[in-house]
Amino acid sequence: MKVAGLFAGIGGFELGFEEAGHHAELLCDILPTAQEVLKEHFPRAEIVGDVIGLQSLPNDIEVLTAGFPCQDLSQAGNTAGLAGHRSGLIGEVFRLLEKRKKARRPVPWVVVENVPFMLQLGGGSAMRAIINEFERLKYRWAYRVLDSNSFGLPQRRERVYLVASTEGDPADVLLVDDRPMQRPATDLARFAHGFYWTEGRGGLGWAVDAVPTLKNGSTIGIASPPAVLLPNGSVVKPGIIAAEGLQGFRADWTKPAERVAKASLRWALVGNAVSVPVPRWIGGRINNPGTYDRSRDQTFPAQGRAPRAARFDGKHRFTVHISPDPIGLRSPSLQGFVEQDCTPLSLRATAGFLERTRRATLRFAPGFIEAVEKHLDVVTAVEGKAQATKVLNALAKRRQSALLT
Repeated sequence: MKVAGLFAGIGGFELGFEEAGHHAELLCDILPTAQEVLKEHFPRAEIVGDVIGLQSLPNDIEVLTAGFPCQDLSQAGNTAGLAGHRSGLIGEVFRLLEKRKKARRPVPWVVVENVPFMLQLGGGSAMRAIINEFERLKYRWAYRVLDSNSFGLPQRRERVYLVASTEGDPADVLLVDDRPMQRPATDLARFAHGFYWTEGRGGLGWAVDAVPTLKNGSTIGIASPPAVLLPNGSVVKPGIIAAEGLQGFRADWTKPAERVAKASLRWALVGNAVSVPVPRWIGGRINNPGTYDRSRDQTFPAQGRAPRAARFDGKHRFTVHISPDPIGLRSPSLQGFVEQDCTPLSLRATAGFLERTRRATLRFAPGFIEAVEKHLDVVTAVEGKAQATKVLNALAKRRQSALLT
């Protein structure tokens, strides 16, 4: 089928659908960096900028994908919900769908993606607003929280995927496969462990034999890669090529972005991307749907937080009890994955992390902080005691200033 991708980013949705046999015809993203990546990898597709300026979709588009901006829906954002300037852009999705409907050529399939926080935002009102719009446009829908980790990637990344259709039953696409995975327990001697060294005081993104969800960094190109504690006690940061792989892209997929911006902005592109194997599975299931087991149906709540999986059959909404693991494909070890492209966590980053943990009341895995302290000793020896003293004094002054204020 012919695909149009809105908010396409670096084309994770569209690459996954192409690997399932579909074809990207139209790609839309406002960022020049993303446009360069899309031009490089989808040379036959039409590339357009701001979705607000897109008057209509071509009449032959059969699938519309949209990983719409999550800044106003994510827990880290300002929780403005659908009224937020960025996440409100999903209204452009419905505008374009309605225009096709009025022309009596409705888009047969729609797939959208966003962060799980949207299920609880506004007491569930954000998710209900979205499904209300699909129902108004006469779509059946199904949605489900899916974890990229169960698609063979060493990254814990939960996202809500919603499939809507005027032709098929989305439940037969999104809710037929279920192979729950048991994640490994913490074992510092056996597994690599991903964590965010930028945290440590109020919380800690943490994953066993995986990295926590990749972040997009800042809009000015300050990267925010996770750290990885290896079984040998080394603490490293994955490079951009490893990060691309953690999202299912081949090496240097985002390299074309450097034609128009500094290299560090590639991190934002990767952090915002859709993990490629997920839409590959969805696109494959659209080709070859299964049969949904209706014994999974439960009552859909009239109010409150939206469930993690649900469906609408054209008349009624149902909560669906199902795991975030449709295919249960275990990933390669995180250690082997990152060792080919990583650098040691610097003295400043390590010392800053430890300084925050010493002010925190968090509980850490036994041996974890001790391992990071040993890494600090190693990087201190490498970078020099004078530099270490300078860094530690600066941190001490910062802490004292915080206490005084």
